[in-house]
Amino acid sequence: MEIATLAPILLVVLFGLLASGLWVGFVLIAVGLAAMALAAPAPAGLVFATKVWGSMTVWDLTALPMFIWMGEILFRSRLSADMFAGLAPLTRRLPGGLLHVNVFGCALFAAVSGSSAATTATVGRMTVPELTARGYDPRMAIGSLAGSGTFGFLIPPSIILIVYGTATEQSISHLFLAGVVPGLMLAALFSGYIILWSLMHRDRVPQPDPALPLRERLRAFGLLLPTVGLIFAVIGSIYLGVASPTEAAVIGVLGAILLASRGGGLGWDGFADTLRAATVTTCMIAFILAGASFLTVAMGYTGIPRALAAWIGEMGLSPFALLAALTVFFIVLGMFLDGISIVVLTVSIILPMVQAAGIDPIWFGIFLVLVVEMSQITPPVGFNLFVIQGLTGRSIFKIASFALPFFGLLVLATALLTVFPEIALWLPATMLRN
Repeated sequence: MEIATLAPILLVVLFGLLASGLWVGFVLIAVGLAAMALAAPAPAGLVFATKVWGSMTVWDLTALPMFIWMGEILFRSRLSADMFAGLAPLTRRLPGGLLHVNVFGCALFAAVSGSSAATTATVGRMTVPELTARGYDPRMAIGSLAGSGTFGFLIPPSIILIVYGTATEQSISHLFLAGVVPGLMLAALFSGYIILWSLMHRDRVPQPDPALPLRERLRAFGLLLPTVGLIFAVIGSIYLGVASPTEAAVIGVLGAILLASRGGGLGWDGFADTLRAATVTTCMIAFILAGASFLTVAMGYTGIPRALAAWIGEMGLSPFALLAALTVFFIVLGMFLDGISIVVLTVSIILPMVQAAGIDPIWFGIFLVLVVEMSQITPPVGFNLFVIQGLTGRSIFKIASFALPFFGLLVLATALLTVFPEIALWLPATMLRN
């Protein structure tokens, strides 16, 4: 069958099955089977078994369940309460006050969880009631949480960077390094916007609490030390060459268990819940990866990726024009799919044309994650929006309107990363030289 006829058929099958509510993993397998049946002479069953087994026995994937488990343990611990108590005195003098706790708290928790939804839920269940009770503007309180919760995708140890690295055979350690500076830049942009908004709307920001005595401030700062220590143990061990990402994930789990047991927020029942939740999440991601690996092979048989890359090449798009088109494409796709599904569904088709345009695959991984972060706060399928809806009871579209300025800042961060690629590539290059 000719590609011009085959491609529309497969698109209809893909979006038809997604619209039916079928699990994404099943959808990817079904589209792969349809592609094999219509265009490939090879036996679909044998290809499926071989490729799925090969994709699930990649050593780098062993870090995935451990980081997920670490996040589940910390989600059920007292870490969020300690972070709020520790960050509140440090932000009281900044214009915007406790609104910055959303930004700094999400940045800290993202550095020990790797999950956007877990970051939003953990920080939000502590900050939303506190900010509401103190009279902060709900638009900024909820919007800053929705935007900052996306840090879980970018700041290492990021689960989605592990998925991208595994799917593209890129170094996960290099991807983690590349995500640090963009993550800090994004946190600075969010915090800067809160400062600017607060200076322009002084009447909508409560007066800061009275200054605490030095002893109380030191005690509050001490509450942050366990989190900072866990971040250093996990991320520092990778950057210093002491541990691989998988070994660092094990260190993180042990550290999370120690923190949870020290805080007294995790009993045996809660511990069992962390295992169940981590198993369910890991199986979901693994199922999507298995379906995507089979679809990748099936698409290779059809010749669609090669034809698409050739078509893009004939258009003569500059790298900037290509990235602008991909940004719009991913934003639209993010309105209907979650971040991990977007990555595994598109990367095998898009990466060859990106590399043909001379774009570094490590840099593109950070670019992709930044764009996919936007999908977390775009209706109708925005996971952060669902999490915050559960915390506040507000409608998805109202929360999305609150998050709109931070969506704009994500677009700005993507533009800055595109114009100045060293933002992502400087740290990996520096560490490699050393």
